[in-house]
Amino acid sequence: MVGYREGDNHKYKLLGFEKSKSLAVIMIVSTGKVIKVKLADLLKSEVVDDLSKMEVKEIYKKFYSGGGALTVYDVNDRHERSWMTYVVLNLVLFALYVFTNVAAAKLVHIEALDVVVTPGVFLYPLTFLVVDMLNEFYGLRLARKAIHFAFASNAFILVLLGFSSWLPGLAGWQLEAPYEKVINHVLSALVASSISFLFSEYVNSYLLSRIKELTNSRFLFLRVLLSTCFAVVIDSFLFCFIAFYGSLTNDEILKIVYVKIAIKMCFAVFNVFPAYAARSLFRRYVVEAQPA
Repeated sequence: MVGYREGDNHKYKLLGFEKSKSLAVIMIVSTGKVIKVKLADLLKSEVVDDLSKMEVKEIYKKFYSGGGALTVYDVNDRHERSWMTYVVLNLVLFALYVFTNVAAAKLVHIEALDVVVTPGVFLYPLTFLVVDMLNEFYGLRLARKAIHFAFASNAFILVLLGFSSWLPGLAGWQLEAPYEKVINHVLSALVASSISFLFSEYVNSYLLSRIKELTNSRFLFLRVLLSTCFAVVIDSFLFCFIAFYGSLTNDEILKIVYVKIAIKMCFAVFNVFPAYAARSLFRRYVVEAQPA
């Protein structure tokens, strides 16, 4: 008898079936790579041992019907609830990313510590958590598609803001000069964040995927902590030196970098708890709620 595991797919996930062919479409969870396997070969391989009870049931149904039977993968378009969750995570990533960029126009002085930070430093670490969840639930390939979406959206906003500054303003309008100054600062922050975001999130997603593969999907806290810590250092250095170089001294920039790293490291530890909670909710309301 073919064995299976309950809950999450550790190595493989059934995406659907190739129309008019006896082929199953399988995703390798750790890399996001999609492969096509003949049903007969799939049932004899070790891949099926990693699939969930529902997935194994649908494979048998499709195999013994000669490909004629409809399955939940044919009827429900690959599980709407799962893909809606993916869309929501994409939008959360985009919203956090845009907010931290726009809020970079304001510098916050924390008198107790005598340090200067941007408001986004307190929320930006959540982007690493979102990418971690995307990687955990949907694999490296789809997590990086979300990163590309946020990056492209940021570039589009960059173009629009740049265009708005070229539009003729109303003579005597008192907010014209302040608007120009804010936009110029935001544009530099957007450029800096685009570069730092792309590099840091790529490192974050790769390390998370690699550690997950090496630990056989165990020790969620370990991959969240390690991947986020490396990404935080890369992001802080790239963003601060690109955004503030020339307007602040190197010593002032380094002070901001160290503070940002310290705050984000605290968030990296904190992110472990919502990561476990998010995985539990995903299992209950997305994986287990899929029709059998």
